[in-house]
Amino acid sequence: MGTQVKNGKIYTVISGKGGVGKTVSAINLGISISRLGKEVIIVDANLTTPNVGLHLGSPIVPLTLNHVMNNKAKVEDAIYEHESGTKILPSSISAGDLKNLDPEKLSEIAKKLRRISDFAIFDSAAGLGEEAQAAMRAADEIILITNPEISAVTDALKTIKLAETMNKKVIGVIITRQEQKKWEMDVPTIKDMLEVPILGIVPEDDSVKESQRMRNAVVHTHPRSKAARAYRRIARRILGPSYMKAAKEIEKAEKKASGFFSKLWKRLGL
Repeated sequence: MGTQVKNGKIYTVISGKGGVGKTVSAINLGISISRLGKEVIIVDANLTTPNVGLHLGSPIVPLTLNHVMNNKAKVEDAIYEHESGTKILPSSISAGDLKNLDPEKLSEIAKKLRRISDFAIFDSAAGLGEEAQAAMRAADEIILITNPEISAVTDALKTIKLAETMNKKVIGVIITRQEQKKWEMDVPTIKDMLEVPILGIVPEDDSVKESQRMRNAVVHTHPRSKAARAYRRIARRILGPSYMKAAKEIEKAEKKASGFFSKLWKRLGL
């Protein structure tokens, strides 16, 4: 029997500017969705400055997305399985592999990935340049990443307007690195300004930096951290109501367990 042909969905994770946690979000969402029983491929669509492989401890591999786009390899041969069970399709970190690379071929890659996965998560280039726009065109739906600061939210708004001209649906925004400082924009203001759903809020968390040092995803290295729990909630929200119901039960169990151990530590004087 042959491999079953799927009818997967492509999500492009994008941000209007760099440094807001786009790659971290793409990786952790991909792994979180994979752990919910879905076949997921995380694609490093940031061709000029790829980071997915670096974040997951495999910066150099024999075949990459670049080889596939230049017809030097089949897409299946450039996909690697991370220790979490999630698959990744990395781009080359070699500047030489950028020669004759056409970002618009990402749409062709997307067609192939739909047939072999439930979801492909495209980590796009930061900003709104040619590469980012090509990743947006390849998407079925777009997930926007921003920080709660005026410059990042303004760039996010520009991204939404560009998506509208492409007839691409932005399913929502993820607010990352929230510290609840007075200078930050509040969530209702961000929602009113962007006019798209808030998929979730990921707090500033040292566990994320520690996971990067470990070359892994925070949902894998620090599953009980605030950031990891936030990404798991967002993944379930993306998949739909049935997963959200399960998420609430899991969160109740986690809080109950956390409360039990907190009392135990106090009794032990720890």
